Amino acid sequence: MDTRDEKLLILRGEILGNVNAQSSSEEAFQNKTIRPILKLQNDLFVQVFINYAVKQKNVFFKLAPEKKLAYIENVIQKDIKFRNSLKGMIIALFTIDEYTEYIKNSSNLNKRMMNLLIERLKSNVQILEEIN
Repeated sequence: MDTRDEKLLILRGEILGNVNAQSSSEEAFQNKTIRPILKLQNDLFVQVFINYAVKQKNVFFKLAPEKKLAYIENVIQKDIKFRNSLKGMIIALFTIDEYTEYIKNSSNLNKRMMNLLIERLKSNVQILEEIN
């Protein structure tokens, strides 16, 4: 029988980005773990963000495109409850070994996670506009 960790790795698919001998441990973790999880969870992150924007009185949907990009970044950086919720959605898909690695340097890895997620949501801004 497959373990949870084996199933997670199969579900996430292959490494995204380059990992080689020159890669820092953070860069390797980002490409082996964070990027595949963000890709897998992309549609969920889009829906979660839309729900957040709706609960914030739809302000996001009335903004000009460049202001929407700033809004996405600002919300994820400043709204700690929302950011922690997003972080939990990523961490929940870590294997035990990945979690052990993550807790050694969680502060820097959290920054990487949120920066990658911000860029992913920004790249989905047209989808975010069309849905509402």
